[in-house]
Amino acid sequence: MSITTENKKAAPSPDTPEAEAVIPPTAPIIEDSSDLDYEALLEAYDTSFKNLAEGEVVSGTVLKLTPSHVIIDVGFKSEGLVSLAEFRQKDGSIQIKPGDAVDVLLESTETSEGGVVLSREKAEQMKIWETIERAYEDESVITGRVIERIKGGFAVDIGVRGFLPGSQVDLHPVRHPQNLRDEVLRLRVIKVNKRRGNIVLSRKAVLEEEYSKQKEKTLRGLEAESVTKGIVKNITDYGAFVDLGGIDGLLHITDMSWGRVNHPSDLFKVGDELEVKVLKFDRQEEKVSLGYKQLTDDPWLSVSSRYPRNTRVQTAVVSLTDYGAFVELENGVEGLIHISEMTWNRRVKHPSKLLSVGDEIEAVVLDVDPQARRISLGMKQIEPNPWDLVGERYAVNSIVTGKVRNLTDFGAFIEVEEGVEGLVHISDLSWTKKVKHPSEILKKGDEVSAVVLSVDPENQRLSLGTKQMEPDKWEEFFSQHQTGDLISGTIVRLTTFGAFVELTAGVEGLCHVSEFDSKRIEDPEKHFEVGQTLDFKIIKLSLLERKIGLSVRALKDETTEKEPSWSYTPEVATTSIGDIAGRELDELKKKAEQADESTKEEGSQDDEG
Repeated sequence: MSITTENKKAAPSPDTPEAEAVIPPTAPIIEDSSDLDYEALLEAYDTSFKNLAEGEVVSGTVLKLTPSHVIIDVGFKSEGLVSLAEFRQKDGSIQIKPGDAVDVLLESTETSEGGVVLSREKAEQMKIWETIERAYEDESVITGRVIERIKGGFAVDIGVRGFLPGSQVDLHPVRHPQNLRDEVLRLRVIKVNKRRGNIVLSRKAVLEEEYSKQKEKTLRGLEAESVTKGIVKNITDYGAFVDLGGIDGLLHITDMSWGRVNHPSDLFKVGDELEVKVLKFDRQEEKVSLGYKQLTDDPWLSVSSRYPRNTRVQTAVVSLTDYGAFVELENGVEGLIHISEMTWNRRVKHPSKLLSVGDEIEAVVLDVDPQARRISLGMKQIEPNPWDLVGERYAVNSIVTGKVRNLTDFGAFIEVEEGVEGLVHISDLSWTKKVKHPSEILKKGDEVSAVVLSVDPENQRLSLGTKQMEPDKWEEFFSQHQTGDLISGTIVRLTTFGAFVELTAGVEGLCHVSEFDSKRIEDPEKHFEVGQTLDFKIIKLSLLERKIGLSVRALKDETTEKEPSWSYTPEVATTSIGDIAGRELDELKKKAEQADESTKEEGSQDDEG
């Protein structure tokens, strides 16, 4: 008797030409069943199917899809069922169809209903574990997606859930770990325990190996003065670290640009790819100094030809200091406008009173020093200098009016027009009053009139006087009096050497203690008092020194009165003030010449000796 095996697939109709018996390839053909007993026949039937064991992953063929299951033939006595959900994609679609080959896990070979229990998900997981264990043994690299941040590190999807410790994420501490979510990383399995489902991963190990290979290659090709490419790895206040391929080089802030750089982040950011020049390279220490600006020519080499003196330029203010403003003429070329070169007509305490960072201004080149990398510029030179016309507008002895702008120990500055100030020296404030400080007579903001005493446009100096606005009371007194005149005066101050006497408003004379009486008076305060009025005789007049000598004793002793050798002759009364002053000057010169001659004679006598 002939035995055939029924195919688990539906047999073709006998009416069709394709109808024939489907015999498993491994089933033997028995021509005469009388030669075999029943047990042999049963064994032949069993061997016509695959020998399958529970817990194995087997390959099967999709036979049919139902609304809830997928029917799969794994070569067993009966078909197996797998939940359709196990084949559903993330978007909900089903990608398999009848005839597709799939791997499934044989969970059970016989159910109460006589079917086979299969699982595609468990089969996939078993294959994944096999891959993971093989990767662990081979130290090969796998990929995984970061799922979430957990305590101590990250959960990573590598088909199953793995753990990536924080210390194994990178070669350096990760500043923004939250940014790693959903990142696909290249990893190495450093620990695995299938029974506990424990998998520990490391990205650091992969990077170390890669960097080691890159470093070796980079070191072979790195040379000083060579140009190479790199990626900005980190930015600090003083520069940027550039990854050249397994080795980092420092691009210092001073080597980033020929121009001003406030912070490296103004030019570069992490991840930028740039071309740099190797400035220094220590192969033993593995230290590399890089330059970016060195890839272009130094603009200071030809700055003299581009910015000759007296050239007008457009600039931008880049910084302010107490002494001036730095402006940028072009990238890498800056100049200084000193505070004294900002304006003709204002005393500027700080550049911020006139300028702000970012202002676009016009300036004039005053000086260029390429070796020192300095350019001096001026703003005020854009406009005419008001001092150029001062000599024409303010003649000597003319009267001007202005406001007191500043007071100093030596005088007061008067602004006669915008940009032009004159100085009233403390000695030119009053004819009669001894002024210790200008604030005794003037205060800031006062409107005053003054006489022009001298003009020096070249040095920008204008000398003024306020006392010259009134007649000189000393000149009036000297024009009306002479030596020997009798006059009445009031004592205003008493000292140990005499008494100061007011002869007229603003004019004082001195009566020395020896001129009070023929008898010596040791203490004038015991004999006289302030406010007392007395008659005196004028015994000395000096216009240049503005001194008047008085005597009480001369009035009492008229019989013995004689003219002092230094007193003036009666001709003074008929001469002008100028003649008096001239004569006094002549006498002073004559005395000086006599002193010089006597000095020379003494010197010649010493030589002869």
